[in-house]
Amino acid sequence: MNDGLPEHEATLCSGDEPFHGQETTQPLQLNDYWRWSASMLLDNTVRGILAEFLVASALDLHRNPRREWDEADVRMGSGTKIEVKSAAYVQSWEQSEYSKIIFGIAPHGIWDATTGKYSEIQKRSAQIYVFCVFNRKEAPFDPLDLSAWDFYVIPTKVLDLKMSTQKSIGLSSLKKLSPKECSYAGLREAISEAEKEVDSEDYSNYQL
Repeated sequence: MNDGLPEHEATLCSGDEPFHGQETTQPLQLNDYWRWSASMLLDNTVRGILAEFLVASALDLHRNPRREWDEADVRMGSGTKIEVKSAAYVQSWEQSEYSKIIFGIAPHGIWDATTGKYSEIQKRSAQIYVFCVFNRKEAPFDPLDLSAWDFYVIPTKVLDLKMSTQKSIGLSSLKKLSPKECSYAGLREAISEAEKEVDSEDYSNYQL
């Protein structure tokens, strides 16, 4: 048991919270920080968090604050953990060619909030992976356009069985595993179907 500082319980902010404590040259609110830090939606880091938000919102879980250190990107009410990965053909910087769609899937140590340490065992902790592709190759590049995203849902067990220690996977290799491919509108159903397969351990629909 960790005898240090307790875990901080985050609450969902409105964005109207003011900066305070000292005078400023102009009123500052939390929304000002959010605009400043996250407006470049095509940046890898920001796009990755946006992809997590899309998955959470499809499951109506976006009212729970995101936890950076958590062992899964999204937790369903049932307890099922979801890992979210994102990729895009275009980036925020100048490119000579389109980026290849490659996702990181490496097993890793799991953060334990009770000890404040990572486990020595390397594994994929989530039960489901959702791979998110921002599919636009021509302007306008608008990550807020839900039709510009493709989603691929697959139980983690399939990755463990086919690619136990592999650190990354390309889109073509992912498709060979027969993931559930869907749009944002079908994401909730695809995740629900994958969760049922996790519970039943029936992976016959996948290329093992």
